Amino acid sequence: FLSPSLQAKMSRPVQARRLEGIDKNIWVEFVKLAATYSKVNLGQGFPDFPAPDFLTEALTRALGGGNHMLHQYTRAFGHPALVKVLAQFFEKLLGRDLDPMTNVMVTVGAYQALFCCFQALVDEGDEVIIIEPFFDCYEPMVKMAGGTPVFVPLRPNPPKDGKLMSSADWQLDPAELASKFSARTKAIVLNSPNNPLGKVFSREELGLIAELCVKHDVLCISDEVYEWLVYDGKQHIRIASLQGMWDRTVIVGSAGKTFSATGWKVGWVVGPDRLLQHLRTVHQNSVYHCATIAQEAVAQGFQRELMLYGKPESYFVQLPKELQQKRDWLVQSLDDLGMKPIIPEGTYFLVADISPFKSDVPEVPNSDEPYDYRFTKWMVKNKGLAAIPLSAFYSEAHKNNYTNFIRFCFAKEEATLKAANDILQKWKQDKTS
Repeated sequence: FLSPSLQAKMSRPVQARRLEGIDKNIWVEFVKLAATYSKVNLGQGFPDFPAPDFLTEALTRALGGGNHMLHQYTRAFGHPALVKVLAQFFEKLLGRDLDPMTNVMVTVGAYQALFCCFQALVDEGDEVIIIEPFFDCYEPMVKMAGGTPVFVPLRPNPPKDGKLMSSADWQLDPAELASKFSARTKAIVLNSPNNPLGKVFSREELGLIAELCVKHDVLCISDEVYEWLVYDGKQHIRIASLQGMWDRTVIVGSAGKTFSATGWKVGWVVGPDRLLQHLRTVHQNSVYHCATIAQEAVAQGFQRELMLYGKPESYFVQLPKELQQKRDWLVQSLDDLGMKPIIPEGTYFLVADISPFKSDVPEVPNSDEPYDYRFTKWMVKNKGLAAIPLSAFYSEAHKNNYTNFIRFCFAKEEATLKAANDILQKWKQDKTS
């Protein structure tokens, strides 16, 4: 038998300090709510339609094609076939020569790419500017690296003609942005097209950011996972292509968003070797390696798209056309109900103004829960429709200013969007009866 002193439970803290304050995650709570109550889930950002046939056929070929080495480790920093075709593709997009072995690294989804960026480039005491609203992992990842997030919001400027607002109407204040740069600023995180808003930053806006980065010698972590999902003839401009920016920018990309296969978890970073060499150090000492089979199939997908680049039959041309239609259907459905959607220029998402519905949602006594959280929970429980509160994409300092909005995902099958429309139509009838 152990003596009583050896049986005692540990009394000292077991949690690493870097995890303090970042343990809560909105997705845990809202995924559970959606699973429990929703008839239609427009909350999480993944398609419920199939990945393209050419991609799944490439995976089948890789699995059964007789090359047994595709079931083993490949090169740790990226399967040779994939980094080679990514380099060819980005040479075309950026207008510069790339070395597949030093300018491209494959990661376990864009999520791990971001983690590598923050761990490799941010030190204790460094400040990192984050544009709000922001994809929610940026803040905890900066903090885990020992950095300090500094937030600057996009501010809405509603059109005066009574038209629906666009994501382009949410803009940075140039003076406010400039005031956030200091001697402590190590990096700025740019997400264009932006999740959750769907904003596609213009050349002028990117030029302002680039000018400040060069002036203050600051890095840019450019999250471009929705680069192909841009609507209404808008153009996605890569900040790394602007003067002075290649040498200080890491581009983050995602096969999950590019090929509608989010569960494959294949992402990448593209950038100068002087930055990527440090990301490789983090990668080799964390996940080390990504699934070979998935990388091979994604490589074949990109080889197809390289041959069809700019042609009507290209998946990168067809997908945004299909998603723009889906966006327009959901905009119409929400507008009919009176929810005031903000028309996104890109991504899977649109944000809607829910301020006209305050009288419908009961107050919760002794609760400091924001209105958008209460509304979203009320909507999924009473209407069966799941969405995400927008204030979840803001810092504590600013979230109370943006509690009149929620985010929907429209990257769904027609049947799913029709079911959502049916819920919204019934809701409208109930309101008017």
